[in-house]
Amino acid sequence: MKLPVYLDYNATTPLDPRVLDAMLPYLTDKFGNAASRNHVYGWEAEEAVERARRKVATVINAGTKEIVFTSGATESDNVAIKGVVEMYGRRDGADRKDHIITQVTEHKAVIDTCTYLQQQGWDVTFLPVDRTGMIDLEELSQAITDRTLLVTIMHGNNEIGTLQPIAGIGRLCKRRGVLFHTDATQSFGKVPIDVEEMGIDLLSLSAHKIYGPKGIGCLYVRRRNPRVRLAIQMHGGGHERNMRSGTLNVPGIVGLGKAAELSVESMEEESRRLTALRDRLSESIMGQLEDVTLNGHPVHRLPNTVNLSFAYVEGESLMMEMNDVAVSSGSACTSASLEPSFVLRALGVSDDLAHGSIRFSLGRLTTTEEVDHTTGRVVSAVRRLREMSPLYEMAKEGVDLSKVDWHAGTG
Repeated sequence: MKLPVYLDYNATTPLDPRVLDAMLPYLTDKFGNAASRNHVYGWEAEEAVERARRKVATVINAGTKEIVFTSGATESDNVAIKGVVEMYGRRDGADRKDHIITQVTEHKAVIDTCTYLQQQGWDVTFLPVDRTGMIDLEELSQAITDRTLLVTIMHGNNEIGTLQPIAGIGRLCKRRGVLFHTDATQSFGKVPIDVEEMGIDLLSLSAHKIYGPKGIGCLYVRRRNPRVRLAIQMHGGGHERNMRSGTLNVPGIVGLGKAAELSVESMEEESRRLTALRDRLSESIMGQLEDVTLNGHPVHRLPNTVNLSFAYVEGESLMMEMNDVAVSSGSACTSASLEPSFVLRALGVSDDLAHGSIRFSLGRLTTTEEVDHTTGRVVSAVRRLREMSPLYEMAKEGVDLSKVDWHAGTG
């Protein structure tokens, strides 16, 4: 077993050697620009791009021309949301369309984009979630009005793994004539996605979450029933059917296509394997330690993700104690912050418990030996830290910590 053990696959994944092999020719001999259509170098690059486009489209049951390559899911989210608002949005008149609906546990790429639009005068509804991280379809239905133009709800949550009822959301949006975007960055390649069956109009994803290269992703844009049009967000050259100008990252696109192909080939088997390892990890830890809480939905969640809160323990201290295991205290995009996870707060988790939370995310290279090693390290570290914790000692003595006046003086 190689140390440190890597259990932070939701942050990023290692590049699969088969993906690298597919990319290498386009980093060396086949270096053409896919937009150069008057010689063989350009033809080779364009053919490779279209082949990758077909591979990605196949995974989600989309048409080849519905795949638009971007630099990653953050750009895709921005292009989808801002593109819809600028294309269809109207702020005055009886038929105005100025309302967006999202939810409070979205990735920051969606939350910050919606907050920006809110500051520009657009009306944004942030739906709450329940203790498991699920939105309520009835609350969503009630939030939709004649002014609503877009619903953007992520598929799988990056911190707690909860899978939203995407098909139900899609059916509701179709009935109400509202466009539906989902950030599928964490679910793509891990669980089945069918944009037709799920009623998805726009979908974002990144290659580096599925053992592909960083800096490449795509946006699915529906072409019929309805045909979705987006206002241009990046001008110059008219690449990607004028939806995303810029010289195409041919090696990255080839890598995304190969990674997508590999993920769908092994999805069913890998999902079973990771679910078993995920449950082995959480059940073993919770079986040996008291005062441990599972965050997220117990059933409807990603097969590779476990988020646990350890009472009377600081998450950063826990990670330092088990420094031969690479895990996260939240999203990689927000882990530099000293604030407790906004996702866990939205679930109603107290600040103390949120600060004592760890996300374990497993992947293709994770072994049973690594899971058992991690379990042992977590259990011993938590026990050691609790031995040094006066709060834990008080709790074991029956003191109700919620009723302690921490500001009382001694006179």
